[in-house]
Amino acid sequence: MPIYDYHCSQCDKTFELLVSQSAVPACPECGNQSMEKLPSLTAPKGKTAGLVSRARAQAARQGHFSNYAPSERPRVKP
Repeated sequence: MPIYDYHCSQCDKTFELLVSQSAVPACPECGNQSMEKLPSLTAPKGKTAGLVSRARAQAARQGHFSNYAPSERPRVKP
């Protein structure tokens, strides 16, 4: 079930609800059933690449390469 943003015109509250598409939600504050469904906001641009880069740099400093793919691990010369 998706999460939708709703606005209640009676009590002027905005909130998220987890409802099925066919359900008619009621306002959790006042019980009003004529809710306005708001357009969803887009997710902000992620910071995953920076987090992964920092985690890999820390792992490399500590000598741990378990979070690297085999092709990314340094080759150890015998």
